[in-house]
Amino acid sequence: MKKNNKPITKPKVYKKGRQFVADLRPNRPVRQLDLIMLRIYPRRLIYSESYTGPVAAACGRDETGLVGLILWNEQIDQIRIGDIVRIESGWCQMRDGELVVSTGSTGKLRIIDR
Repeated sequence: MKKNNKPITKPKVYKKGRQFVADLRPNRPVRQLDLIMLRIYPRRLIYSESYTGPVAAACGRDETGLVGLILWNEQIDQIRIGDIVRIESGWCQMRDGELVVSTGSTGKLRIIDR
């Protein structure tokens, strides 16, 4: 069964539950992503129309790859290197050619193991 000489493939069906770094796409939501924290960079203050306060860049990984992470406000002090964290209802974007995830204004970041 081919259409225009291309094999017909089933659309990717996402199951509820865990998502992997390899599944991330820019400008798409992050449902549930579990990462081990590898690095947390120093905090800095930003001033914009939508947010004023501290942010810190971080790096995490799962078994499928590495991804950048933006930590906001109190998240910076909660997270330590080696923690396993879960990002729920977050957002993925492309920054300087690399994927970066964030909780944004509506998502959650939880420590699931220390």
